Amino acid sequence: MASDNTVVGIDVGGTFTDFVVLKDGRVTVHKAPSTPADPSVAILKGIRDLGVDGASFVHGSTVATNAILERKGARTALITTQGFEDVLEIGRQNRKDIYDLMMDRPEPLAPADLRYGLHERIDYTGAVLVSPTDDDLAAVIEAMRESRPEAVAVSLLFSFLNPLHENMVLEALDALDPKPFFSVSSQVLPEFREYERTSAVTVNAYVGPAMSSYLGNLEESLGSSLRIMQSSGGSITSALASHQPVRTILSGPAGGVVGAFHVGSQAGYQDLITFDMGGTSTDVSLCPGRIKETTASEVAGCPVSVPMIEIHTVGAGGGSIARLDVGGALTVGPESAGADPGPACYGKGHHITVTDANLVLGRLQPDHFLDGSLPLDRRRSVSLMEGLAGSMSVATETAALGIIRVVNSSMERAIRTISMERGYDPRRFTLLAFGGAGPMHCCELAQELGIPRVLVPLNPGVLSALGAGIADIVKDYSRTVMLRGPDLTPERMEEGFAQLLDAAYDDMSSEGLDLDRAVPKRSLDVRYVGQSYELNVDFPKSRTGVAKAITSAFHRAHRQRFGYSDANEPVEVVNLRLKMALPGDAPEAAPQPESGESPARARVAEVGAVFAEGKVSTNVYQRELLEPGNLIEGPALIVQLDSTTVMPPGWSGRVDPWGNLILTPKAKPW
Repeated sequence: MASDNTVVGIDVGGTFTDFVVLKDGRVTVHKAPSTPADPSVAILKGIRDLGVDGASFVHGSTVATNAILERKGARTALITTQGFEDVLEIGRQNRKDIYDLMMDRPEPLAPADLRYGLHERIDYTGAVLVSPTDDDLAAVIEAMRESRPEAVAVSLLFSFLNPLHENMVLEALDALDPKPFFSVSSQVLPEFREYERTSAVTVNAYVGPAMSSYLGNLEESLGSSLRIMQSSGGSITSALASHQPVRTILSGPAGGVVGAFHVGSQAGYQDLITFDMGGTSTDVSLCPGRIKETTASEVAGCPVSVPMIEIHTVGAGGGSIARLDVGGALTVGPESAGADPGPACYGKGHHITVTDANLVLGRLQPDHFLDGSLPLDRRRSVSLMEGLAGSMSVATETAALGIIRVVNSSMERAIRTISMERGYDPRRFTLLAFGGAGPMHCCELAQELGIPRVLVPLNPGVLSALGAGIADIVKDYSRTVMLRGPDLTPERMEEGFAQLLDAAYDDMSSEGLDLDRAVPKRSLDVRYVGQSYELNVDFPKSRTGVAKAITSAFHRAHRQRFGYSDANEPVEVVNLRLKMALPGDAPEAAPQPESGESPARARVAEVGAVFAEGKVSTNVYQRELLEPGNLIEGPALIVQLDSTTVMPPGWSGRVDPWGNLILTPKAKPW
């Protein structure tokens, strides 16, 4: 039985479920095969294996993500202002890809026969123009009784200014039996932009029943405190996550960025590109001295305008399936073999994957995978790879190298998207590689992008679970204000922030949180007057010259993001944002003195591995036996429980005082 000060971070991946136990400054890691049909099975088994019953748990969940990606959410109805029932279908009336003649818009999560209009109207100032009568409300409720939806989303015009009518609908819905899952826009996203607000509340309703059921059952089985990672990089109670699951859509990847930024900052690197390659996907994020957030995310074609860490995801992972398309071209992903049946080398599947390619090339050693607890069937991978190679009329190893090049190019494009396309030069960043497969591909990616340095943390395969365990407790609040010109005064903004602070302190008090430790962060969504998008800037700390400081900060942000700014154009503050954070208990590892010893004692084997230069003799090192100060020359493989780090020829590595691997090319990559 674990003591009360034990915190367990849990991250459910497509192939493995990862655990990090934090107790008295010590870190223990564990991995268990994921159980996609019911993620809680793997979680409960891992907790039993670790013997940490009674600890505090922080969980990075994929339940809401999978429900929307696979379109397996609840049967959802939408109640909106009469005449606006088709807002989800109309959207912004634009095409995501204007040159794709075959593009299909995703079906709305609330189908046409489950969208209902209520006779009511509130104007742009929040004044009531038309109040719904008892008969109006009764008609909508009767329609609900007949259609029997599993979830109901409510999004009325200008409810972010005046939620009166949404509260009336909520009260009327309470009479339904059985009660569906309710989701109300003034509680989920009290901001302007009707389409984005309606989309967010509909997503919340769509994934709500699955998430609330899953978390309720899991918390009951744990019999202990359970918090959930949210997409903005902090944890919330399981009760709030059950009520507002839309905040957990990027739960797992957010934990990875939090863990990566902690490890990188501790080692002295804060300008990071985080590179998380798991079994089914790769998540990348750019951290220019801070973790970047956005409120303009889209998931499976649905805008989700709640605060999220800015993460770009591609379908490229260790389990990504390689095949020839109808034109005979080699493609990799986005389909994945997942945890079951998994890559061919796991012994059950028949699909060739990226993991199989690494195994065929000798970059993955079958006896060292998961410390030997899951031996890999190399003969099976080679046999299937020979079949693919025959179809391509190339050698077996050439086909495997082709798979690696294809998947690397997909991940390279993802990194270019978050760096070069946003005005950042990747050559001034450190690539922080993690996930089970990230350290296997990081050096080749860095070489292609001109990134001068790669950092592989001590436990790369479980970094997302570490991020969940150390994450701050965070609550996000926002309010639309639309301030410009003479209205752009510190008094008007302070008044709005005071209301958000009151709400934050009330919520935190109700959860029994320590208000004295709470750290508020205030920011603003700002745009040029007439623009249809905003950029977020920090609220000035000084009360003097506030408008000028906001304007200057916005011009700088606009120039960074888009390459230009116009000092003559007036600006407008659209939203106030407040983030309340209670700092997590991150383990502060003390740097260890560097040893002058050779890494020879950590060398456990010499194998032949295939790189672009051909098959070369490659040393294999056991990560746990390396010491700070050890220098390693490539080619080399560094094996450990949760990952394998691949150093190609022409690279060298150093173990820093915190146990991280710092990898650099011997020649500048540009």
